[in-house]
Amino acid sequence: MHTILAQLGRYTKSTVLTPVFAGLEVVMEVLLPFITAMIIDEGLQKSNLHNIYLYGAVMVVMAVLSLIFGTLSGRFGAHASTGLAANLREAIYHKIQSLSFSNIDKYSTAGLVTRMTTDVTNVQNAFMMLIRVVIRVPLTIIFSLVLCFIINVQISMVFVVGMVILIAILLLVMFLATKVFNVVFTKYDNLNASVQENVAGIRVVKAFVREDYENKKFTKAANVLYTLFSKAERILAFNAPAMMLVIYGCIISICWIASHFIVGGTLTTGELTSLFSYVMSIMMSLMMLSMVVVMISMSSASIRRISEVLNDTPDMVNPDAPITEIPDGSIDFSNVAFAYQHSEEGKMALSDIDLHIDAGETIGIIGGTGSGKTSLVNLISRLYDVTEGSVSVGGHDVREYDMEVLRNQVSVVLQQNVLFSGSILENLRWGNPDASEEECVEVCKAACADEFIERFPEKYNTYIERGGANVSGGQRQRLCIARALLKKPRVLILDDSTSAVDTATDSKIRDSFARNIPGTTKIIIAQRISSVQDASRILVLEGGQINGFGTHDELMASNEIYRDIYESQQQGSGDFDTTPGKEDA
Repeated sequence: MHTILAQLGRYTKSTVLTPVFAGLEVVMEVLLPFITAMIIDEGLQKSNLHNIYLYGAVMVVMAVLSLIFGTLSGRFGAHASTGLAANLREAIYHKIQSLSFSNIDKYSTAGLVTRMTTDVTNVQNAFMMLIRVVIRVPLTIIFSLVLCFIINVQISMVFVVGMVILIAILLLVMFLATKVFNVVFTKYDNLNASVQENVAGIRVVKAFVREDYENKKFTKAANVLYTLFSKAERILAFNAPAMMLVIYGCIISICWIASHFIVGGTLTTGELTSLFSYVMSIMMSLMMLSMVVVMISMSSASIRRISEVLNDTPDMVNPDAPITEIPDGSIDFSNVAFAYQHSEEGKMALSDIDLHIDAGETIGIIGGTGSGKTSLVNLISRLYDVTEGSVSVGGHDVREYDMEVLRNQVSVVLQQNVLFSGSILENLRWGNPDASEEECVEVCKAACADEFIERFPEKYNTYIERGGANVSGGQRQRLCIARALLKKPRVLILDDSTSAVDTATDSKIRDSFARNIPGTTKIIIAQRISSVQDASRILVLEGGQINGFGTHDELMASNEIYRDIYESQQQGSGDFDTTPGKEDA
């Protein structure tokens, strides 16, 4: 809870004022029955019109003050709770941006979305109720009991017994409901994951006519939530009848006991009326308390899930005195071994990697699925840290650099090409926010992206839909390459980033690199031999280890894996797109 409250920030004042005004509202409310009794006893029963007017005026003033204090309490409470929710969402979002890949691997996308939406809303509602009730309920119970004991001690003991019974019932309900709610909110992740997966892959769903299957999967996830919520609501439904039973039991007991005191002349009609008002106030306060308990039970799981993200510490941080300039694009792997934190214990993604790459070289990387190609290049830009050994860029260990500087100079075009909603220019300027339109055009020519951009009616101002849904896979890849080139990096890494373009365009991109960025170290991961055979050297990976490293001719002569890949691709007649300039679809 301390982690959550630390996000209050400028809403702390509203948080403090809410219970203050709630307390003043309670003072007015508990005094009203006392004034009512005086009107009955000192005014009506004595036929004293002056007292009726006097105490009536006092009641009106107190009622107006109660209304004002209640309104202010509600206003400040709403301001504090919505402000806390806004700060929590912002804090979670900023925390996610600061986390390393290894941290983010622990969470699913749907899980993070649930934390920022459903979980924060639960905390907001619970906080709103809590800050209004934390003063209101205790003060109402205490003041009402004190006034009841002032009126009649024996009758007041009925309240005490009723409170004990009700508190016992509330504790039982809270215990049972909390166990269910702890499970409920983890199931939201499954529901959100089903929706997210379906929407993201809607084209595949329709292409394979799997709508019924996806509907059944979603229905199953929704039914799990329905079942759990129904179970929780059945438990909570016991609250109201239990409350009514205790309240009416108290009223009947008070009537029976009070009748003897009225007959004996030790209790007035006004005092009995005020006792009924106080019993309702006390019991309704306990009912309100039960609702708070339920909300806290519901939000406790949400609090833990939010705190898990906010308290997470990035696995990678900048050194105390980071290096802020990369001398050149040379790369060295020294006895490198690497394992993902959440992989099977002892399973290495990479092992025994010793490698030296000169600045300006073009290095091709070939290997089967799971051979460690992506893991290898992720270590260069320090998206992950090595488990053993070291990786150096420009003669310095990557862990000695400022991470922002390193990632600006080691530009990576990832396997999954991501474009964001906005114009083509806005997407390109992710590589350099200050780039001119001429610079954007230049890198697009280098990435062979200008070919299709010029055919758009609005050219570089063409709007890109979220995820690049309105351009083809090859077009997305070339835009992402252009975006990376705009950073003018020391090292450019293409992680299978030309797989969706035809071989002719692929060749043109590589020729453009040789002409335009000769001093940049280029690392190209590819499935096609044709994409890497002209590289300075080619690295063959198998099972996370180096199987071969040399030129195309050297590997053809000495490396069986490389030769088998080459021959199988030659026998398969290469790519279907062989006509120069043919556009990918």
